[in-house]
Amino acid sequence: MFGAVTRKASLVQAGLFRAPVRSVPLRMVAPIRRSFASESKEEEITVRDALNSAMEEEMARDESVFLLGEEVARYNGAYKVTKGLLDKFGEDRVIDTPITEAGFCGLAVGAAFAGLRPICEFMTFNFAMQAIDQIVNSAGKTHYMSAGGVTCPIVFRGPNGAAAGVAAQHSQDYTSWYGQLPGIKVVSPFDSEDARGLMKAAIRDPNPVVFLENEILYGDAFPISEEALSDNFVLPIGKAKVQREGKDITLVSHSIGVLQSMKAAKQLEEEGISAEVINLRSIRPLDIDTVIKSVKKTNRLVTVEGGFPAFGLGSEICAQIMETEAFDYLDAPVERVTGADLPTPYAKNLEGLSFPTPEIVTKVAKRALYRS
Repeated sequence: MFGAVTRKASLVQAGLFRAPVRSVPLRMVAPIRRSFASESKEEEITVRDALNSAMEEEMARDESVFLLGEEVARYNGAYKVTKGLLDKFGEDRVIDTPITEAGFCGLAVGAAFAGLRPICEFMTFNFAMQAIDQIVNSAGKTHYMSAGGVTCPIVFRGPNGAAAGVAAQHSQDYTSWYGQLPGIKVVSPFDSEDARGLMKAAIRDPNPVVFLENEILYGDAFPISEEALSDNFVLPIGKAKVQREGKDITLVSHSIGVLQSMKAAKQLEEEGISAEVINLRSIRPLDIDTVIKSVKKTNRLVTVEGGFPAFGLGSEICAQIMETEAFDYLDAPVERVTGADLPTPYAKNLEGLSFPTPEIVTKVAKRALYRS
């Protein structure tokens, strides 16, 4: 391991009714479910706009979808991800809440039990700690405890992991926290295509979905195909994407870690090393089969994540590789690149040493190739 020093339901029943809500007919369109968009006729949109458009389209498609959270309405969201939704859907479906995560999260879970499809925004997943009981015990376990009688179709979304200059209490990566929980699906998009397709999938899913975004990526623009911009484009939860093909070593990551891995792959290419980059997209369920297939080809594996090194996502992937037939194909020990094993410092120079960089990923990859 190398730690970087990374039905419609009634609003009255849900207790949310304030004024009549105009009925929006469901469009009978079968969703496109592909692991990636085609490469033709691409334009660029930001991750922020991709998330916004996905929520807008799903709210227009299904009147049971509504959004709540701190500053999501009149302020357009702390990161402007919900911009314009209040104007289009009104205050009955885009709801500003008090600063009480336990309260509005519990309300959203109850609304999901009543048949609505809430999108519950946390200004950051660090604040979701205030609502951990509602997420884990109420949303995550009620379907099982009711013998399938009660579903909880809810999306918990917001920025996760490190940002810039927000120090220890606002910088944690909760991927492994939620990834270990049965009853909850966890997704972590990287680019604009991921954001659109996975958000639509999460909203339509009958299960609770933790949707881990990244603050630094919100303003980044990525190419996106005409197909991925269609209203019925949905990516399957539980399927990874080979972001870049290679033959010498496999780099596995999610969210902003994919960006670091792609930059590292370019650095490695300059030295004649062909790196394959896997964008996990989905944390739970985890598409380990795609990782196994890649390791069988490259014979080497490096995992990249921004979370703490102990008991992390990289540890789980490495363990599963060691427990499967992929172990027989390894020509070197598996390697991990993680965040530093300490609370995130506030000082900019120390913060920069606390998370994976392309240079660190490159160094670890070369070590796995015995070229360090």
